[in-house]
Amino acid sequence: MPPPAAEVAGDPPTAPSNQDQVNFSAGVLEYDYERDIVTATDDVRMLRAGQRLRADKVVWDRKTGKVVATGNIAVTNPEGDTAYGDAIELTDSLKDGLVDNMLVVLERGGRLAADRGTRSEDGTISLDRAAYTACSVVDSDGCPKEPTWKVTAVKVTYRPDRERVYYTGGQVHLFGLPSIPLPRFSHPIGEGTASGLLTPNIRYDRVNGFEVATPYLFRLAPNRKLTVTPHVYSAVLPMLQTNYEHLNELGAFSITGFGTVSRRSDDLSAGFNSSTEQAFRGYLDGVGRFQLDEHWSLSGSLRLATDRTFLRRYDISNADRLRTTVALERIDQDSYFSLAGWATQTLRVGERQGFQPVALPELDYRRRMNEGLLGGTFQFQLNTLALGRKAGQDTQRAFASARWDLRRLTNWGQEITFTGFARADAYNANDTAATEVLSYRGVEGFRSRGIGTVAVDVRWPFLGPLLGGTQRITPRLQIVASPKIENLDVPNEDARAIDLEDSNLFALNRFAGYDRWEDSSRATYGFEYNLDLPDLSIATNIGQSYRLNNRSSIFPSGTGLSGRFSDIVGRTNVRFRDFLSLTHRYRLDKDGFAVRRNEIDATVGSRDTYLLVGYLRLDRDIDDFEDLQDREELRVGGRVQFARFWSAFASGLIDLTDRSDDVFSLSDGFDPIRHRLGVQYEDDCLTLGATWRKNYRTTGDARRGSSFLLTLALKNLGR
Repeated sequence: MPPPAAEVAGDPPTAPSNQDQVNFSAGVLEYDYERDIVTATDDVRMLRAGQRLRADKVVWDRKTGKVVATGNIAVTNPEGDTAYGDAIELTDSLKDGLVDNMLVVLERGGRLAADRGTRSEDGTISLDRAAYTACSVVDSDGCPKEPTWKVTAVKVTYRPDRERVYYTGGQVHLFGLPSIPLPRFSHPIGEGTASGLLTPNIRYDRVNGFEVATPYLFRLAPNRKLTVTPHVYSAVLPMLQTNYEHLNELGAFSITGFGTVSRRSDDLSAGFNSSTEQAFRGYLDGVGRFQLDEHWSLSGSLRLATDRTFLRRYDISNADRLRTTVALERIDQDSYFSLAGWATQTLRVGERQGFQPVALPELDYRRRMNEGLLGGTFQFQLNTLALGRKAGQDTQRAFASARWDLRRLTNWGQEITFTGFARADAYNANDTAATEVLSYRGVEGFRSRGIGTVAVDVRWPFLGPLLGGTQRITPRLQIVASPKIENLDVPNEDARAIDLEDSNLFALNRFAGYDRWEDSSRATYGFEYNLDLPDLSIATNIGQSYRLNNRSSIFPSGTGLSGRFSDIVGRTNVRFRDFLSLTHRYRLDKDGFAVRRNEIDATVGSRDTYLLVGYLRLDRDIDDFEDLQDREELRVGGRVQFARFWSAFASGLIDLTDRSDDVFSLSDGFDPIRHRLGVQYEDDCLTLGATWRKNYRTTGDARRGSSFLLTLALKNLGR
């Protein structure tokens, strides 16, 4: 009988033509014709039907089909899991057999080690006196180390078809310390999801007492899962949280619900002492998006709470308004269509829900034409909006607009943009007397108006080298002309928060929204400076505008736009390598250069150790009816890595406002709002942390006080 096919050098073919054929390579090959035994030595490699074997020596008895491998052995199945051992006894299919001193490295993460193991033909691995860990078992120098956590058991079974590991008589060891014995349990491995318990959360706060939340995941299908999380408290009744997620060929959606029974302070406008007897309290939070075809999509969100303090009482969210939305959209290269609607639930103290608008529907259509007049670009827009309130003003609006832009470069390098804009509006308002601010009401009934604007914008960049980098200086001038517009005849629903800043200085209309339009003629001027060096980049801009006529302005005093000269606004961005990032935004009063807006955001440090600082001061002396009041606050945060795997973190928010800034402020000039302080351990397989949070303000039954959170996540175990 001739010996089997063999390759003396190189790896075996990756796909044998015959699934029953065993392909192998070896440095030395011996064949005993009489006993029909093949002996291969010196880097032996065998392949059959996706099963791979590597060893120093392999003895194959072709009569019995037994394969014995010794010395640096490794057996890999088609899924990529590799079993190592001192000696392996297999059948010639390479699928099953016994392994002494077995180590299994799973393709999707994790290791299994045992004194003895058995591989079945279906890929199942059974281990005696075994241990599992997802941690590294060697240090950075390659020396053996004890894993951060491991699971030991009398018997362990790995089912690759289910992607799950089963334990009998197991214990979890954390930092070498064993836990309470766990007679029988299992967990998934890899990146997929499987039904089972997830990592629990432990928390303590003054209001609810000790809290233990233990999520359980139900894998309903590969594209659907349900997570049920009971929250058990020591001071109040339990709360149930459920989350359902669904993915299909069109898109995905997720919906989360919370529900419990407790006392609540519901009517916050009546004071913090207004409470009810035991009542159902809950919250719904959903989001979804579906791509119907290449251009059409449907999206929506749902956010509803039973009362104003539920989210803060149970530390779910600090939101003060909840918005529910739905939108049908079509987007292509040159057009956009949206049919949308939304409703808002207020959680703010003193606000009446009946004054919150419901928008249904809002229709917005835009079309762009690139081959317009003289080579410019035309953009057309149609928009309608209907706002209804249960106890307030109702407004309906529709408009059609056209905009033309032409950009040209001169022989001297100037960039000139010509713009023409025209719009026709129609408004209808009812119950205008319900709106307290007179300038927001408009005239009762139907009103129409026309808007026309022309503008020219000139930019002249100068470019040159500096300090081994590049600098760019760009003066800019814009002239805008618009006839007088009867702004106060129509309601103001979306243009109430008025503030001059660098982002809208050169805008065609410096009002936010559509309901107010800046008329008259003006010149806006400023410059931009950019410096780009190998390790440093600086970008800054500054500008101001001047009204060219004496027509009275509809801008309220304090917005920076009420006089003929506007305030001066600017912004500076500085970035040094990956160590420093600084943004400074400001507004200077045109009379005396008093700082009306001062905003700083800075990040200093590396990815592991850093400091975040945010400071905001609004000192605009703005009219009382303006939505944005003056404010001063400080935000700080940071993280310090004080050991290889250990770090400490902290953050805080402080209200620095006093009555000189806002007559309605209750702050004394230094009023902490909330802070967080914690420590965390994180390595390649474990996250362990403790956090202390404190809220300094009471809102209904969401009382001020401290809360403590303990987190523990064993990576690749109970995800």
